Amino acid sequence: MSVSTVLVVDDSPVDLAHLKIIVEGAGYQVVTATNGKDAQDKAKACHPDVILMDVVMDGVDGFEACRNITKDAATAKIPVFFVTSKSQKADKVWGELQGGKGMISKPFTPEQIIDTIAAV
Repeated sequence: MSVSTVLVVDDSPVDLAHLKIIVEGAGYQVVTATNGKDAQDKAKACHPDVILMDVVMDGVDGFEACRNITKDAATAKIPVFFVTSKSQKADKVWGELQGGKGMISKPFTPEQIIDTIAAV
């Protein structure tokens, strides 16, 4: 699949801006969301090619948002990758059970982000 649009989801303005700079710098169009509910809405409206999502967010967290996105017929084919400080094996397994395709641990390198998107 050729990726052109990436939905980046993080409630931290600093992390969101950092991810946006990395992804845009690699030539992708970026749509941003600051919480899980917003991510679900934007996934339906924009149909991004891939989603990079934080886990720990107020309201609808990343795991719940991923579960909802991957179970909705309109968005089920969009791969979701978690970009999170939660890096225990149990977190990775739980993320996969929610429909996530992988997990990038914070702090991350630009190469990890770009390589993940490029592998889709």
